[in-house]
Amino acid sequence: MSERLPVAVDAMGGDDAPTSVVAGARIAVEEMGVPVLLVGQPDAIAACDPGDIPILPASEVIGMDAEPAASVRRMKDSSIVRAAEAVRDGKASAVLSAGNTGAAMAASLLRLGRIRGVNRPAIAVPFPVLGSTPSTLLDCGANADCQPEWLVQFAQLGTVYARSRFGIDKPRVGIMTIGEEAGKGNSLVKETCTLLEAGGWDDVCGATYVGNLEGRDLMAGTADVIVCDGFTGNIILKSLEGGMAIALDAIKEKLEAMPGANESLAELYHELDPNTRGSAMLLGSKQVSMISHGSSTPFAIANAIRTAGEMVDTGIVGELRAMIERNAATA
Repeated sequence: MSERLPVAVDAMGGDDAPTSVVAGARIAVEEMGVPVLLVGQPDAIAACDPGDIPILPASEVIGMDAEPAASVRRMKDSSIVRAAEAVRDGKASAVLSAGNTGAAMAASLLRLGRIRGVNRPAIAVPFPVLGSTPSTLLDCGANADCQPEWLVQFAQLGTVYARSRFGIDKPRVGIMTIGEEAGKGNSLVKETCTLLEAGGWDDVCGATYVGNLEGRDLMAGTADVIVCDGFTGNIILKSLEGGMAIALDAIKEKLEAMPGANESLAELYHELDPNTRGSAMLLGSKQVSMISHGSSTPFAIANAIRTAGEMVDTGIVGELRAMIERNAATA
């Protein structure tokens, strides 16, 4: 097993926590070789058979419907707060939670801090592109209301993410709107487009700007990084999650009904299955902070832990910080 610091996992976060979380942590440790620190109520975690995975006690749990920021400030011994503090204190390399998304974000920002120069953090979510590298959509829910300058910076953060996670040398950047023609969109999109079209993408973050995109372009491989406000991004995310779930259930039904079914069908299922892509990343935090879906399966949790470790290994936070500082110096 690697000697790197463990990933601090909020064992109490998620629809089926701690059962699914602990099972996923065991997969990550035993099959993927990623060290884990489980954070939460010891008795509840022990009842799920964590094996030799160490446990950091935390007596409180922030519910999925709790008010995020107030809960994080009030419930100082909650599992997500203690997990973030483990990273802050050098006991872990990254934090992961499948619990209350707002609380996970608040705990990361309040305990880990925000990279100097980042206007607002953004949640980056990868979407599958058949036969190619995934595209990344951000913001997917951290900021319901945005300013044009924030969206420009989201695009910059997203290019570093796409390069670090997927090895895309020169990411293509686009903005989500209602038509590919110039001038399409609301006032936020139009003002943002003016800033995005100003150029300098190669110098700013080693990217190429490709212009307006529509919803159908998200999984078509038209761009590698697609920006929008968090309100729009979260609706897109939830809509595609619902549609993909229906499609995957249909494919799974065919596979189960036909023993030895077409191998390509099984490959398609695997490529579209969100459980294989791990989790979203909160870009702008001073340390690696990952957010998983509340309904994550053990396999999804394991992949999220693996992804968190990989993001630490790539040094993405340092790359983000360097890019922000470089742009501030030349502004």
